[in-house]
Amino acid sequence: MFQPKLFTCLKGYSKSQFSTDLMAGIIVGIVALPLAIAFGIASGVGPTEGLITAVVAGFIISLLGGSRVQIGGPTGAFIVIIYGIIQEFGLGGLMVATVMAGILLVLMGVFKLGNVIKFVPYPVIVGFTGGIALTIFSSQINDLFGLGLTDVPANFIDKWICYFQNFSHVNWWALGIGVASVLIIVYTPKISKKIPGSLVAILVMTVLGWVLKTYAHVGTITTIGDLYELPTGIPAPRIPALQLAEGQNFVDLLRTLFPAAFTIAMLGAIESLLSAMVADGAIGDKHDSNIELIGQGVANIVSPFFGGIPATGAIARTMTNINNGGRTPVAGLIHAVVLLLILLLLGPLVGYIPMPCLAGVLVVVAYNMSGWRSFVSLARNPKSDFAVLLVTFFLTVVFDLTIAIEIGLLLAIVLFLKRTNETTVIRSFHDEIDPGENLDVTIHEEKIHIPQGVEVYEIDGPYFFGIANKFDEIMKTVGDTPKVRIIRMRKVAFIDSTGIHNLENLCLQSQKEGIRVVLSGVSPHVHATLLKAGLIDLLGTENVCSHINIALQQARKYVES
Repeated sequence: MFQPKLFTCLKGYSKSQFSTDLMAGIIVGIVALPLAIAFGIASGVGPTEGLITAVVAGFIISLLGGSRVQIGGPTGAFIVIIYGIIQEFGLGGLMVATVMAGILLVLMGVFKLGNVIKFVPYPVIVGFTGGIALTIFSSQINDLFGLGLTDVPANFIDKWICYFQNFSHVNWWALGIGVASVLIIVYTPKISKKIPGSLVAILVMTVLGWVLKTYAHVGTITTIGDLYELPTGIPAPRIPALQLAEGQNFVDLLRTLFPAAFTIAMLGAIESLLSAMVADGAIGDKHDSNIELIGQGVANIVSPFFGGIPATGAIARTMTNINNGGRTPVAGLIHAVVLLLILLLLGPLVGYIPMPCLAGVLVVVAYNMSGWRSFVSLARNPKSDFAVLLVTFFLTVVFDLTIAIEIGLLLAIVLFLKRTNETTVIRSFHDEIDPGENLDVTIHEEKIHIPQGVEVYEIDGPYFFGIANKFDEIMKTVGDTPKVRIIRMRKVAFIDSTGIHNLENLCLQSQKEGIRVVLSGVSPHVHATLLKAGLIDLLGTENVCSHINIALQQARKYVES
């Protein structure tokens, strides 16, 4: 049943809890302000769109989500893909992709795929997060150094070539404001951990920029108001015009945008559920991952109609909420209301914020996202994991996030199958079986003798398509043709369709050669699978034994007959 966390938290809700949620919501709203503006601008839209996303999507995520303390809004993870969509398909294409991603998220929640997202390999997550961080940092060089470039290439390599060609045009006032902003953000927590450094940096640098412009007549410091139309309130719902290529219809556009929408949905699901898991550990609670995905999905369906961009759960804002006493979704609702009031009452003041200051904010965000410590840690792990990380990282930076996630996941799956294949062992026995072999304890049992004309094969591990050929190869190495083949399956946890097909072919070929096949130690789960596939009928129920001794007794009957 769809039951958002808010409705369960309101049972027995007290005045004292509201007081702490109110304070946490106000603080988180203030912390979210510079980030929402910065993410909106870096994504290629503007400050209004960033704030609208934080208000609308943030409110819906707290209202319908499955976490007590999750704070939703625009995040740095989406910057790269949003920018790419806008460059190619415009705001209309971004709206379509975001709504499609929202529908995918809702479907993930409805079909209870919340737990499946948690199986995305850690090296893939670290790889694309680090790649996003480097891309965000690269996108801020123009504003940080005040280069004044109006047509910066989207490609990472071309972008840096362009930067190096124009570094002689550095605006030292802009660079000074950007570096000062970074230093303020870094050192503010050493003075007070309750005051967000990004907000202090924006307030101080905005005042400094105004003073320099007004009294020192420094006219080379670009502000938000110089580049963007300032927010004056919540825009009315609208549908942007779609940029359709010649001969392209809406269905073609949906098909073209689906990979980007899928990437947005995957990113949103991964980031929100990771954030919720971190929050669970901090407050000792357990979120509902499927409800959380539905809440995220609805937020991404509704927000674009007001000009919003993709949104998800934000770890930094969620932890700020927790650290300031927020314990129910009410704090998240209040955070959205605070941002709405700022948008309505203080919107024009946003225009005075210097662009180099916002660049400094995003440089710090990129550094925090980079996860360089995780890179160093994973470098000490198996080389295959580090290879997955590097491939995902470089594909994110050089190509795009969609390709990086697809190939990163594919590579991780292939390496996992390779490892699983290596751990599955197939042994053959001809004379006797030692019960204590391959065990870490000594078993005082007599060795089991194998009758003449009987061969025993033991499969130790899952019997799936990865090891089917391995089993065939071992069978071919046997010299003499036996009368009975016993396949010991006590350690086979599962068998897939390829394994069944392989086993069926073995049985049919053995029957043609006059060889009996007996299965031993088949688990109930594997037995049910084989029964459904008709393999038990092919062998005969008497040839599917629960223990190796029973299987050997059956084999002796065939040998002696």
